[in-house]
Amino acid sequence: MSVKLTVVYDNPTDPAAFEKHYEGVHKALAMKVPNLQRAEFAKVFPKEDGSATPAYRTADLYFADYATACSALASEAGQAAAGDAITLATGGVKFLLSDIDD
Repeated sequence: MSVKLTVVYDNPTDPAAFEKHYEGVHKALAMKVPNLQRAEFAKVFPKEDGSATPAYRTADLYFADYATACSALASEAGQAAAGDAITLATGGVKFLLSDIDD
């Protein structure tokens, strides 16, 4: 069973500051989480009329199984990345740990 952590970042109060920190600091912290098999980082397209969507960015972190994911997220590096996500996400953030259908 593969597992992924999806992080949904809501629209930040200052998108330029968010992007600067996200690209310069946050992604590197996420990549230090132990036993990470792969990571995908994405920016949500705005609505066709140009208005903001309910989410701004997503990140998907993949792990071999539930126990590995929980251990990785409880590690010092996992806690640093999660703490930074909470601080960074001035518009709010959601963490979803999911079992991937094979």
